Amino acid sequence: MAEQHTPRSLIVSFYGAYGRGPDESPVPVAALIRLLGALGVDAPSVRSSVSRLKRRGLLLPGRTAGGAAGYALSEDARRLLDDGDRRIYARTEPKLSEGWVLAVFSVPEAERHKRHLLRSRLARLGFGTAAPGVWIAPARLYEETRNALERLELSPYVDLFRGDHLGYTATAEAVARWWDLPAIAGLHEEFLAAHEPVLRAWRTAPAGAGDAYRDYLLALDSWRRLPYADPVLPAELLPDDWPGRRSAEVFTALHELLRDRGAEYVGPFLSD
Repeated sequence: MAEQHTPRSLIVSFYGAYGRGPDESPVPVAALIRLLGALGVDAPSVRSSVSRLKRRGLLLPGRTAGGAAGYALSEDARRLLDDGDRRIYARTEPKLSEGWVLAVFSVPEAERHKRHLLRSRLARLGFGTAAPGVWIAPARLYEETRNALERLELSPYVDLFRGDHLGYTATAEAVARWWDLPAIAGLHEEFLAAHEPVLRAWRTAPAGAGDAYRDYLLALDSWRRLPYADPVLPAELLPDDWPGRRSAEVFTALHELLRDRGAEYVGPFLSD
């Protein structure tokens, strides 16, 4: 199945890669339109997506030093991207000895809409379902989970625990129940099919800064979903042919090859 890159997702990926300067100055709207245009997104789609991100409180209107209209990240958006960085660019593999974090929740029937929000948020954080109302994830996700639940005002409904799996099913068998491993493997294979040939091409025949920007942003936009769908489990709990490690290696290589080269292309657009 072909990858889908929506305008809104590409804008978030752009800010994650290139829109967090130390001075937090707004990205000019005209620059955003031209930079997204290089990826095939038309101007009306950019403006519409920016408006939606503004309504959600993720982008704030402002003026650049030169007086041009632009948008900067809100504090919430910056925190979300910073949290995401810890997953997107993580290079250490977890150890089984680190244990698990459990989220046990109970939501009154009168507030069942919050139950749906809580389930969807835990799923997006990478939690698997151990039992009804009991969700599980590697222990390293505790801080991010706590921050997310507090930000969404869901913490009153949840108790968080840390612990080890002591039985009775072997942990590897239990993990296969808690997560849909074939579906997650399929996401990794899809990423590899789209971006491993790109990496081979760059290693064979490097191109210009504009190509680096385009290829990196597309890879980042694809990759940044994966560390949330995949909780990144200890290797001994996964099938021998698990594709997650290879896809992580491909993204890391593309990041090292292309991110800074792409910044050379982006820089002049942001210098207004």
